[in-house]
Amino acid sequence: MTIKEQLIERIEQHGAAVGIIGLGYVGLPLCLRFCEEGFNVTGFDIDPAKAEQLNRGESYFKHYSSERIADALAKGFSATSDYAETAKMDCLIICVPTPLDVHLQPDLSYVFNTARSLCPYLKAGQLIVLESTTYPGTTEQELSPILEESGLKIGEQLFVGYSPEREDPGNAKFNTRNIPKVVGGVSEACLAVAQSLYAEVIDEVVPVSSPAVAEMSKLLENIHRAVNIGLVNEMKMVADKMGLDIYEVIDAAATKPFGFVPYYPGPGLGGHCIPIDPFYLTYRARECGVDTRFIELAGEVNRSMPAYVVAKVAAALNDEGKPVKGSRILIVGLAYKPNVDDVRESPSAEIMHLMDRLGGVVDYHDNYFPAFPSMRAYSFDLQNVPLTEETIKSYDCVVLATDHEYLDYQMLMANAAVLVDCRGRYRKLASSVVRA
Repeated sequence: MTIKEQLIERIEQHGAAVGIIGLGYVGLPLCLRFCEEGFNVTGFDIDPAKAEQLNRGESYFKHYSSERIADALAKGFSATSDYAETAKMDCLIICVPTPLDVHLQPDLSYVFNTARSLCPYLKAGQLIVLESTTYPGTTEQELSPILEESGLKIGEQLFVGYSPEREDPGNAKFNTRNIPKVVGGVSEACLAVAQSLYAEVIDEVVPVSSPAVAEMSKLLENIHRAVNIGLVNEMKMVADKMGLDIYEVIDAAATKPFGFVPYYPGPGLGGHCIPIDPFYLTYRARECGVDTRFIELAGEVNRSMPAYVVAKVAAALNDEGKPVKGSRILIVGLAYKPNVDDVRESPSAEIMHLMDRLGGVVDYHDNYFPAFPSMRAYSFDLQNVPLTEETIKSYDCVVLATDHEYLDYQMLMANAAVLVDCRGRYRKLASSVVRA
């Protein structure tokens, strides 16, 4: 049997050891999925505290219970920061961050540093798959040459592929198992091995002709959303000037049974994917001599939404005879979307920052965050304010930035002096609520 055939056989018999590098919102659920199917799984993370917490059977994400972690441990899962352990793995999946730098340029340092850390421990018969979002060409043109520094030939001794993550934290309908998995391989042999691995844990695997196609497909998915959200955010501002309810407009348009998909406005974009992915494509497009004006314009609209919310708050306070400076303002919802403990790129933080710069006295409420979390661009020494009738009444303005399901919306509306709704939660409940 060839090296490829031996590896595929181990995978299909669930005898392959699987290592997941990066135990965040993508890597951790992938670990749990492989454990559920009986694979021997090791999680790797540069943060020893994460590994220690998991090894104690404790989850650091609210939507993945500690019971699931304990169950994975009982099935043989372990976590470590020791990259020497990667030498024991048959398959390694890289799920590290791919952020933007201060100049909004792609930062692939986590990917490349991971690859260099793996090189001393790579051996013939291993599969390496990158899942981190990146621009087309990364896997073949930049990651593969680093891996080949190990002396192993890709496609014969080492198998390399790309499969974009599609995690949606908190989604009750779609999970790691039932979201189709796009997979591309550096060679036919690489694709065959990568496809065999994911087929054991994912209901549907979608092979494509190259890693670059898989990389581009991820960007298209999220840019599609970013552009349509930018469109509806701009439509919201136009409708507001015309005295129209954008939600009524959307609901009316959505009755068309073809050719229209409803998107809804908000205070801005959050999460790791939608605010960041367009920059990965525009960066690569510029290298190819192509301008992406349409995509960049949508990004400008979406990035302007926190300032739009602040302007609506200022106008609402002005109607009450109050300036923003000195007013007590409560931001309800720090997470970038409902029902998750995830603040990555959250527009709520930018709204707080802008309010603070105008002299507003800003607090927040979000039960997912007892204290204001550590963020790259924002720092507030604040604790979560519990929502009671008394506390709500003590603020000059309450801004609904994230509509968590646990919130008591009737109580908010009944007790807020000024309530600014960024999510359309009150569109059918109260005309007195300010919509932003």
